[in-house]
Amino acid sequence: MKRSEIIFGLLRIPMDCVAALAALLLSYRLREANVDLIPRIQLLEPSPTLPGLSEYLSGFVIPWIIVFLVVAALLRLYALVTTASSWSEVGRIIIASLLWVVLVTAWYFLVAKQLFFSRILLAHSVFFLIVFVSMGRTAIVILQRAFLKLGVGVRLVASVGEHPIARSAREVLHGDIHYEYLGHLPNLNHLKTLEPKCHPDLVLQTDPSPGSQQTLSLIDYCRSHHIAYAFLPPVFADVPHQLRVERLGLVPILKFQPTPLDGWGRVFKRLFDFVGSIIFIAVLSPILILIASAVYIETGWPIFYISKRVGEYGKKDIYVLKFRSMVKNADELKEKLVKKNERDDGPLFKIKDDPRITRVGKLLRRFDLDELPQLFNVLVGQMSLVGPRPHLPDEVKKYTSYQRRVFTVKPGMTGLAQVSGRSNLKFAEEVKLDLRYVEEWGVGMDLWIIWRTVFVMLAGEDN
Repeated sequence: MKRSEIIFGLLRIPMDCVAALAALLLSYRLREANVDLIPRIQLLEPSPTLPGLSEYLSGFVIPWIIVFLVVAALLRLYALVTTASSWSEVGRIIIASLLWVVLVTAWYFLVAKQLFFSRILLAHSVFFLIVFVSMGRTAIVILQRAFLKLGVGVRLVASVGEHPIARSAREVLHGDIHYEYLGHLPNLNHLKTLEPKCHPDLVLQTDPSPGSQQTLSLIDYCRSHHIAYAFLPPVFADVPHQLRVERLGLVPILKFQPTPLDGWGRVFKRLFDFVGSIIFIAVLSPILILIASAVYIETGWPIFYISKRVGEYGKKDIYVLKFRSMVKNADELKEKLVKKNERDDGPLFKIKDDPRITRVGKLLRRFDLDELPQLFNVLVGQMSLVGPRPHLPDEVKKYTSYQRRVFTVKPGMTGLAQVSGRSNLKFAEEVKLDLRYVEEWGVGMDLWIIWRTVFVMLAGEDN
């Protein structure tokens, strides 16, 4: 570890002390002057329980600054080397401040058996604590970056191995001010030549092998020459956002997580789907009734077409609801139309002017209104509002192992592919977009896709 990293890491402790002291003293002064930060409105009256300044300092400020430092330390706000973003650190400062005020309230209520002498002072303290601590740490970051630009504290990094370093890792080493990339070396001999000229702080091996003599020799050389050693995972080096460090007992392992839709992500998405489907069904119920009536008037029963599709993980079938947009014997006629299939880039079946489609069906399909009954599939948990489109079992049998990755999540009513080209996309492009959604899922992405879907439906398939 660089000496400058230790110095700047330790500097955060006295800086937080000064920031907390300033926040508590400013809050006291505002309460003493009956200022409540609301312009031209005076709501506060003089506080009869407000202690004197010396009593406030000794009885509250000093002990509770220590408590704040302990809470911040437990949240790893004083880790000497951190990879967290600035926004993540601000988030932890907010959490530490809120936990601090909870502890203050609990102490006075449960231990001291009395109310805190000023609630507005406590509210001001939390607000200024967040602001001043964040400002102090920002000042330290600015100072540290100034030293880094002068070359102080920069880590010299070299990569070693027969395989080139992963592109994402190389971009970080070239773009991050904390590092200076010395280049890629093919083997240990080249590192031995480089080391006397500019002593590297870190060596990254790109092709580690536990039983390889080259790996063992490289580790031994780095340890004996006091160089930090690290290795890039031999697989999935270009998808680091999908790797998680876990422990099997005491042994650290790298776990590949194919999608963020796991754990709480899965719980949140199911809640989002459940609430969203109820809202959409309630809002769109007049349109659903109108469409059902139109289908019945033109071709009679059944109103719905139930299609057998492949569900999550590709292991079970689901029965997807759609408004019937074709003649009643459409599945039987499909066998005669297979030769006219216009999708020659994959297993999907598509005809531009399908003779099986009814007049009402053409209107429904143009604006994707035939898909609306799938809201009930979403409601019962068979589908999601957003996800890869569900496909027929006969089509899925022709999928490659790569294409079957889309079954990692539940199929959806709409998806990234549907708002990026609808049925005009090549099958390979559709799979690529679906996999991007699977691997990079986020709440914002779901909301954006739903928002885009509205405009895509209004524009119609021809546009």
